[in-house]
This record gives sequence, structure tokens and C-alpha cells, in this order.
Amino acid sequence: MSELATTPRPRRPRPKVVTLTEAAASRVREIMEAADKPYVGLRVGVKNGGCAGQEYTLAYAEAVEPFDEVVEDKGVTVLIEPKAVLFLIGTEIDYVTDRLASKFMFRNPNQTDACGCGESVTIVPATGA
Repeated sequence: MSELATTPRPRRPRPKVVTLTEAAASRVREIMEAADKPYVGLRVGVKNGGCAGQEYTLAYAEAVEPFDEVVEDKGVTVLIEPKAVLFLIGTEIDYVTDRLASKFMFRNPNQTDACGCGESVTIVPATGA
């Protein structure tokens, strides 16, 4: 039998699961610099809850977990929880300030609905289509 000779092909870079606007990246840097201890980045996820069914989560990340999706964008490290990746593909995270509030806002193409108060959303997993 003959062995097949394989030539490794260069891999095409994968698109980032999430991106940040400059406002969001700036705010994350400010928060991380003011934190009480050093963190490796911002952990982003999705959990069940709220009247629309799901909520986005943000937390300090002390370490990169084995299956985290690591995104570097505009000088910020974002760690995506493994179970949230399919729900967040294509999402842009922004930081907005208006007269009454300042908050991180998720512009998610997989989001199909949101509750009236804006605290919870309905998200469908991204498909390969």
C-alpha cells in the first residue's frame, strides 16, 4: 500500500464570534483597570431567565476555561462560554449612554424577541445556512 502524501493547507481565519465597538472596548478596559485584582478578560454568556427566556451575562474572568472561545478585539480579551457560542455568533457588543442609563447593548442577529423592559431576550442558535 502506498501512503497518501498530504500537504497542509493554510487555514482561513475564522470570523470572531463577537466584536466590540470602540465604546464597549474602552468601557471594558476602564472596568478592568479599576478591578480589585487582575483578570484575564471579560466572560460573556447566555443563561435561561427573564420573561423572554434568556439573558446575556457578563462577568470578570479569572482564568481561561478549557473550552472557552477567546476573542481579542480592540485590545480587550472576551471569553465566550462554550454553551453560548452558537447563540452569540455575529453579535456586536456596544456600550451606550443616554440621559437615564449607561449599559452594554448586544446587537445579535440571532435574537428573535425581547421583553418590554429589555432585560431578557429570545435567541435561536446560529445555523450554517
